[in-house]
Amino acid sequence: MFLRIVADSFGRRPRHKLLTGAALALGMGVVTAALSVSLDVGDRLAKEFRSLGANLVVTPQADSLPLEIGGVDFRPVNAGAYLPEADLPKLKTIFWHNNIMGFSPILEVPIEAWSPASQTWITPAVAGHTSLIGTWAQHRVEIPDGATFLTGVVKTNPWWGVQGQWFGEDSLQCVVGVNLSRRIGAKIGDDLNVSSGDHAKWVTLKVVGLLSSGGSEDESVLAPLSIAQQLAGKPEQYRKLYVSALTKPEDDFARRDPKTMSAGEFEKWSCSPYVSSIAYSIKQVLPGADVRVIRRVAEGEGQILTRMRMLLWLVTGAALLAAVQAVGASSAASVIERRTEIGLMKALGAGSGTVGFLLAAEQLLLAFVGGGVGYSLGIVLARLLGQKIFGAAPESSLIVFLVVIALAAGVTFLGSALPLRRASQYEPAPILRGE
Repeated sequence: MFLRIVADSFGRRPRHKLLTGAALALGMGVVTAALSVSLDVGDRLAKEFRSLGANLVVTPQADSLPLEIGGVDFRPVNAGAYLPEADLPKLKTIFWHNNIMGFSPILEVPIEAWSPASQTWITPAVAGHTSLIGTWAQHRVEIPDGATFLTGVVKTNPWWGVQGQWFGEDSLQCVVGVNLSRRIGAKIGDDLNVSSGDHAKWVTLKVVGLLSSGGSEDESVLAPLSIAQQLAGKPEQYRKLYVSALTKPEDDFARRDPKTMSAGEFEKWSCSPYVSSIAYSIKQVLPGADVRVIRRVAEGEGQILTRMRMLLWLVTGAALLAAVQAVGASSAASVIERRTEIGLMKALGAGSGTVGFLLAAEQLLLAFVGGGVGYSLGIVLARLLGQKIFGAAPESSLIVFLVVIALAAGVTFLGSALPLRRASQYEPAPILRGE
């Protein structure tokens, strides 16, 4: 009988029900879109941030004293120790191996160069400090589990532009920085002789591309790592390693020294993809390595992501507040119109609790309908936002649906609380007398 009364009452006064349902649907639609994008924005932005380049740098622990100003390492490139290239596949065996998007070893060697246009050796007196940067362009790494991982500067330095093509691995090819190419007259297709100082021993490289990086690399020659190792006399070794990893923004807990943490805190810290915890994991598998965070990149990512999520939460809060006010106004109007009905129910023996429960059940049914419609609208809005902003729509989630229905119920009860309380306090006699 109770359900029948609720269903019959729900079907009457369709204008109020429609207005309340529309307010709920619009509010829950905005909430659904904001929650869907917020849950997806972390991964989307983290992947977009990889275009900023590597956020971790690995150097030998036995290196010279660090000299870093404003996140820039000013240590000499040819100072200190070296690290074995054979240990690099271990990077894909750490706990956060799926977060390692790319890595590229670097070995920089001072050189003198000879090109057909110059017809003479280009020395530091002619072209200033010139170096050959040995690295990986697109290198396949054999992982211990038998899989292969494609990595190199194409992933860690995606903003580098190359006119022509990158050098092939284990080839006698090179890419020349645009500034250096203008100085020595090197063009794509030319042969470039490079020497580490002894002109009796040189390597002839084919220029296959011109590099534009906006940095010091524009004054350098980039070639396969094996070429630099040959010139430096450091077989299967490298000087520096850049790592690009997907991370979450650091908070105060992430910045704590792991040596001061308890066992439980350390487990929580190491199981969170903070850039510092990933750096710690890398250090465990690369003996003799010092892993440092490139703060300018990591902190910039964290600030942008934090502000984006804050904006989405503010939008969600504003939508909920607007829905509460709309539901409250509609509910108050409905209670005033139903004074006679409420007085008659009380005159027939219904208590204040029964009347309040009946009205609350109507509002709960309205919350389910409005929340369901709002969720559908919100999914459409989230897909439009995802396509426009990130180029990919967020996936629908059962968790978001349950949260939206719960929020719709909460908004409805919160907005209807005062009108329902007033309805439960009505006295039947004055109402039936028309007062």
